[in-house]
Amino acid sequence: MKLQAEDITRRRVLQIAWPIILANITIPLLGLVDTAVVGNLGDAALIGAIAIGSMVFGFVYWGFGFLRMSTTGLVAQADGAGKPELVKIEFYRALLLALIIAVVLLCLQVLIINYSLGLIDASREVEQAAKSYLGIRILSAPATLLNFVIIGLFLGLGKTRVTLVLQVLMNGLNIILDLVFVLVLGWGVEGVALATVIAEYVVLVLGLVLAVKQLQGSHEMNFSRLFAAKEFRKMLSVNSDLMLRTLCLLFVFAWFTNQSAKLGDDLLAANSILLQFITFTAFVLDGFALAAERLVGQAVGARNYQYFRRSVYQTSSLALLLAFVLMLIVWLAHGITINIMTNVASVRELANDYIIWVVIAPLLSFACFQLDGIFIGATRSREMRNSMLVTVILFLVSWYFLMPRYGNHGLWMALWLSYAFRSLSLLWYYPRIPASLADEVTEVNA
Repeated sequence: MKLQAEDITRRRVLQIAWPIILANITIPLLGLVDTAVVGNLGDAALIGAIAIGSMVFGFVYWGFGFLRMSTTGLVAQADGAGKPELVKIEFYRALLLALIIAVVLLCLQVLIINYSLGLIDASREVEQAAKSYLGIRILSAPATLLNFVIIGLFLGLGKTRVTLVLQVLMNGLNIILDLVFVLVLGWGVEGVALATVIAEYVVLVLGLVLAVKQLQGSHEMNFSRLFAAKEFRKMLSVNSDLMLRTLCLLFVFAWFTNQSAKLGDDLLAANSILLQFITFTAFVLDGFALAAERLVGQAVGARNYQYFRRSVYQTSSLALLLAFVLMLIVWLAHGITINIMTNVASVRELANDYIIWVVIAPLLSFACFQLDGIFIGATRSREMRNSMLVTVILFLVSWYFLMPRYGNHGLWMALWLSYAFRSLSLLWYYPRIPASLADEVTEVNA
């Protein structure tokens, strides 16, 4: 089927994006519930433990989020090029890589947990609770990484309603188990971790069934192509670049959390609660970024310059509109949300003192999310890697000068400057993508 730029309407983009937005809302909602059920146990150290545990988990697991991103980009390009057999190959190749990584993580779990916690300057109470959390949470490694690939497949094919079903089931079940394990059975942070492990494996089974069913109607696959040298090298190259890029991004938030810990348990807890707002707005805005991944990937696979331009414009304009809406929602709802998330008066007060950094978050961050989506769809992983390396350096420079002078405000200021650095560096590389497609069009016309 030939791609037509006129087909990229706002309605088409919304049809792709709304299931992703609804699905993504359940992810930070889970974080809010995790924080709230522990936050209302009356101990600020436990809130900090969830923050530290989630941060370490982010490095261990989300560091491999490239599995989702690369699968989405490569599958979308194969689909745009009209190669169903290649779609199948990209999926099974990614599944194999995810399984290998998961086995390595399980074998190294003790070393990973001890080393990670040793790098964090937190109180003994926070560290012990975080260690208990991670000891259980890491058992979900195979399910987490394989689920990344499954979600990547359906996003790459534009089957966003399937991702909605999988995400809602996983996070809904997780929330229910959270409430039962923590509030009813009193299992604390261990209950939070166990709830996640169970939910991940339930969704893995369903996701594999749906993925196999989705690919059944496509052409027979030549399994020898899984290890075809050129294609395998391309996948490894894209994944290694995206892994380094993701680790750099996680480093920024890990540094932020670690610096928060040095300011005391109450301020660590307050910043952790505020980061839940940041996560919420990021996941909602990510709906249009993921739509861009699918549409840009199709355009690159089909070598269609006009389809690319139209995809970028429509997804980005809708993302900007949504950013303003989210700013208003956060401003109106922050007070009651903070009160729900913790009953510790000092933490509530500190969270409200720094709420302005959360309110402005959507407007400051939507551009880099959209650019991420565009570059992932085009599998321009090298540029994304270079962008984040520059961003980390400039973030640390900003932190060095701002935090000593402005304290926690300076820490938040450095975080938001990192978003600006990320956007500007990607914009520097952006012209390469449409230029490459325009060159293709010129060569064809010639």
